[in-house]
Amino acid sequence: MKNWLLRGLVFVILAALLYWALRNAPLADILSLLRQLTPTQIAWLLALNSLIFLLITARWWLILRAENPRIPFLPLVRYRLAAFGMSYFTPGPQVGGEPLQIIYLQKNYRLTFARATSAVIMDKLLEFLANFLFLAIGFLAVARSGMLSRYMPPAWLVLALVLLLLWPLAHILLMYFGKHPLSELLLPLLRLSKSGRKHRRGVLNFFRLVIVSEHLAGLFCRRHLTYLFLSLAASLLVWVGMVYEYLYMLTCLNASLDFNQSLASLTLVRLSFLMPMPAGLGTLEASQVLALSAFGLPAALGISLSLLMRARDLLLGGLGLLIAATQQ
Repeated sequence: MKNWLLRGLVFVILAALLYWALRNAPLADILSLLRQLTPTQIAWLLALNSLIFLLITARWWLILRAENPRIPFLPLVRYRLAAFGMSYFTPGPQVGGEPLQIIYLQKNYRLTFARATSAVIMDKLLEFLANFLFLAIGFLAVARSGMLSRYMPPAWLVLALVLLLLWPLAHILLMYFGKHPLSELLLPLLRLSKSGRKHRRGVLNFFRLVIVSEHLAGLFCRRHLTYLFLSLAASLLVWVGMVYEYLYMLTCLNASLDFNQSLASLTLVRLSFLMPMPAGLGTLEASQVLALSAFGLPAALGISLSLLMRARDLLLGGLGLLIAATQQ
């Protein structure tokens, strides 16, 4: 009954968000805006997104290459696509495909689960670092743009939130200096629980795996500083590409926003995917209607922009699920 109530609540929220986003966006206006796109513009958007995805894979490949130089790049693109497909359709902040990445590494390159997990942990930490750095900058852009001036919290709370978003950087620095925050949190739990019950063994084994993987990730930070910086550079280039892609989408739809307003709008896009909705359904559309309406642009433009991003993500996510279903 509880599960059904939660599902019903999700559907009610989804319906409310979609209704709010679409109520002031005439279908004719949306279609008119999307018809402005030329084949050249669509081809360039596809090329940009392909380049961004190759950079995402390159970050993971560089982390793996530091310890395993013989691991090829192109197969990792398939595995990363499959992981993206799983993550995209999983409710929450774009996670869920990481176990699939670990399985592919263990199965195809005979890495231990600990080493495969440590590589994925480093990949996610660098991804979170770039994402949170962008969000920190994005929150400042939101504040400066006046988009949510009526709802903005006090300055000290904004500063505290920005500092909180820097935790991946702090985690990487701590591991570089031989400190392991996750292990420090999990070790007391391991010491306290000495029960041999089967239903607890799986949890304890998972804790041990995380602890070992974090220590291996720390060794990576200390032994392979060059690869760490190259991976971080790839992660930052991903965000440069994503910002440029968003600006290009706005240009294609003739949206007149300055750079600060564009960053603020893109920040709401990223926040929409942190909501517990599969693929950000409803939250993405509402975020763009809210952002563009705040700058005096029509709701139809926000929906058109959302549909453009949705088509891109569904193409990649659908391809990823197809790979996950057929990959041996």
